[in-house]
Amino acid sequence: MTNPATPNPAAPTPATTTQTGTPVASDAHSLTVGADGPTVLHDRYLVEKLASFNRERVPERNPHAKGGGAFGTFVVTEDVSAYTRAAVFQPGAESETLIRFSSVAGEQGSPDTWRDVRGFSLRFYSTEGNLDIVGNNTPTFFLRDAMKFPDFIHSQKRLGDSGLRDADMQWDFWTLSPETAHQVTYLMGDRGLPRSWRHMNGYGSHTYQWVNAAGERFWVQYHFLSAQGVEAMGADEAEQLAGSDADHYRRDLFDAIGRGEHPSWDMYVQIMPYDEAKAYRFNPFDLTKTWSKKDYPRIKVGTFTLNRNPQNFFAEIEQAAFSPGNQVPGTGISPDKMLMARVFAYSDAQRYRIGANYNQLPVNQPHAAETRNYMHEGQMQYRFNPAEHRTYTPNSYGAAGGPAADPVAGVEASWEADGELMRSAATLHAEDDDFGQAGTLYREVFDGEQRVRFLETLTGQGRSITIDEIRERFFQYWTNVDAELGAALRDRV
Repeated sequence: MTNPATPNPAAPTPATTTQTGTPVASDAHSLTVGADGPTVLHDRYLVEKLASFNRERVPERNPHAKGGGAFGTFVVTEDVSAYTRAAVFQPGAESETLIRFSSVAGEQGSPDTWRDVRGFSLRFYSTEGNLDIVGNNTPTFFLRDAMKFPDFIHSQKRLGDSGLRDADMQWDFWTLSPETAHQVTYLMGDRGLPRSWRHMNGYGSHTYQWVNAAGERFWVQYHFLSAQGVEAMGADEAEQLAGSDADHYRRDLFDAIGRGEHPSWDMYVQIMPYDEAKAYRFNPFDLTKTWSKKDYPRIKVGTFTLNRNPQNFFAEIEQAAFSPGNQVPGTGISPDKMLMARVFAYSDAQRYRIGANYNQLPVNQPHAAETRNYMHEGQMQYRFNPAEHRTYTPNSYGAAGGPAADPVAGVEASWEADGELMRSAATLHAEDDDFGQAGTLYREVFDGEQRVRFLETLTGQGRSITIDEIRERFFQYWTNVDAELGAALRDRV
């Protein structure tokens, strides 16, 4: 009798369907205008899949459930006004900030020191509204299309029958999704076990857009470099702390700020002129890729410092609701497929997790700007407009009737797109492939000691795989990253 948990390639594969039984065209690609164009809202299956995923957990976040954070101040020390009109990034500007660090895969009670990517979500309470940069301690991610995001997180969570995490399903997904190689190389290296949240860099990861006062557009990537330095933790120490102090990272940050040791990060950006994206050697909107710092050197913007612990963890950290859709005039998103979907998914998850009026909570309200609109009622509304304020627009009541849109103040980032609606990963960029940058990271960025630790980590990962077919794909996956690495793993495992 065939074990249902064992892959059987000879069995016919049934078609994936929507929740109403309609076959879907793709499990991996969103519907876009051209291969690299905008993701369309009428992609019914993408919206259904993300909305369903957002509602799988009550009340904790689904990914990034375990975390901590603090408040601080961001000061602009340089002049980048040639690239953006955003008030928050003008010379000398100061803004209140909020940051939440987190783990991706573990639940609320999971140990901080499990090997994982670390979330790095930063909010600027700017005079033009809240700007959120929602990233990680790595400049890349596992996927380039959000259609696969729920599947990826499911593969990192727990089995349906035993409720246990499982190396087979994790490596099954990764080895069947070659675009994960760059990020998995980061994860299995030192960045997967930082010394503390204070001792790691942060990255916006996605490509965003900046617009200057003249209306000129630029593509931008955010980097936040730790002033404390980047330090890793050994695997043995991480395992010991998982049992003795599961909240090690949370405790370290809270205690350091309490002692007056205020951690800080310098903010840098990489700037790409708008037209250069079309012919750049890598797809600049592919979240699994990085931009070469030789091609686009980092430019310093300013420094943010964390100097205040939360007064109430639940109210100010657990209920903090970030979204990459929170942009301000002079900033915006790009044709990054993951980013376009996250603009929907994050806010949708917050409405489910916290409630329809989650932005009325003090931690989510703009602290340096006002809110003026025609949205009203809904679960737990406690802010409301004056009685003479109409609930609709346009209306005939002038200024007393409510606000009016301002296309000058509310200038939006944009790009052009013209193409056939399709589900595709096709690209026109010369050096795009799934394993090249991962190999460069392993051979040229990791030093000798890091490569030794990396091989040791992968050896343990390979020995945890119990299904021969998945283990064989594991060897090929790392051979594609680096031939000598693959051979060493095959020999050791």
